[in-house]
Amino acid sequence: MRPYAQRPALRLRQLAADAGLLGWTLLWIFVARAVHGAVLALAGPGRAVEDLGRSVGGSMESAAGVAEDVPVVGDELSAPFGALARASGSVSGAGQSAQDAVETLATILAVALVVLPVAWLLLRWLPWRWGYLREAGAAARLLAGPAPDLDLLAARAVATAPLPRLAALPPGTGAAWRAGDPAAVRALAALELDRVGLRLDT
Repeated sequence: MRPYAQRPALRLRQLAADAGLLGWTLLWIFVARAVHGAVLALAGPGRAVEDLGRSVGGSMESAAGVAEDVPVVGDELSAPFGALARASGSVSGAGQSAQDAVETLATILAVALVVLPVAWLLLRWLPWRWGYLREAGAAARLLAGPAPDLDLLAARAVATAPLPRLAALPPGTGAAWRAGDPAAVRALAALELDRVGLRLDT
């Protein structure tokens, strides 16, 4: 299957559309990466809270261990430090949860910034390119084999070609086509193939 037209003007439009889609996709990937990094910077306070919780927890556990060594009142004296160590664990967990939330938000935003604009353009690009591939493939099947079916292409041109294109053909082409004149059939078939960007090989 021919992915691009033989007619230069249409082929240039197709190449420009394909390059535009690629450029659009790369642009939004770049934007998404920048936004992802910027949002991840918001995880800094969460990391600070987590580090603070761990630091305080470690200090309180050390203090509890020292307090336990105090004779007679060691258990009672170490209890508040143990409670503070457990509380600092909750603070550390809150900091980790904040980081997880920021990372999730950054990922969702990055994916949305790529998927939404690329899908918007893809929904416009794909039907146009797929339509060309279908028509060009159908025309190629009509031309395949030792006896190309030019009559069908000519009939299609008579039925659907714009009037200015038909009027540009040599006078009497319609009558000659009805009479089965090969030159008229080829002229009309070439007109239809030109519509889909293909050429009729001589």
